[in-house]
Amino acid sequence: CKIVNGEIPSYKIYENDRVYAFLDIAKDVDGHTLVIPKKHVVSVLDADIDTLKDVMEGIKVVTDHYIKLGYDGVNVMNASGEAAEQSVFHLHFHIIPRKKADGFSTWPKLPGAKEELNEVHEKLKM
Repeated sequence: CKIVNGEIPSYKIYENDRVYAFLDIAKDVDGHTLVIPKKHVVSVLDADIDTLKDVMEGIKVVTDHYIKLGYDGVNVMNASGEAAEQSVFHLHFHIIPRKKADGFSTWPKLPGAKEELNEVHEKLKM
């Protein structure tokens, strides 16, 4: 919220009346961008559908721009809730611009499923 309100400086990439996109100050990879709603929501878990649509639209505008600038693809990532390792409690999505031979992976190394797929399906289906 402090970034949206201009209380903390940022490197703005894109803005409209509902969404703000800016460079992540972690400097972990060139172009790492955060897209946030201007309206305060904590995560995907408490966001209304319209806010999520607004953020996704902002993500699409920024990613299309990055592709036009010569990137080959993007990773779009989000963590919602402490259990998912969310550390900043204002909804945000990370955009990592990618080149074909950039030499790094953003996918986590997961330990492998513990339950049979059909059991998980029975628990989770709607």
